[in-house]
Amino acid sequence: MKEEKVIRVHAFFSGLVQGVNFRYYTAIKARELGVRGWVKNLSDGRVEAVFEGPEESVKQVLEYCRRGHPIARVESVELKEETPLGEEDFRIVYH
Repeated sequence: MKEEKVIRVHAFFSGLVQGVNFRYYTAIKARELGVRGWVKNLSDGRVEAVFEGPEESVKQVLEYCRRGHPIARVESVELKEETPLGEEDFRIVYH
């Protein structure tokens, strides 16, 4: 059985992404898909997140963030691939 490649993606979401439970729904979807990392609001109105896990699962959670959230309207996404660091779970970061 072939082990799936683990990736880490650092993402910044812009648009209507704060005040609509974006972090909460993102965390639920990430945990459901076995993706680890974190999500937090930024003071400039964007949401920042790190997703680490099997490549296909990370792609699925990113697609969900772009289009699947029931209220949010994502206008743009900045993505940067990084070296996996071994995140242990998925959490919401509060300031």
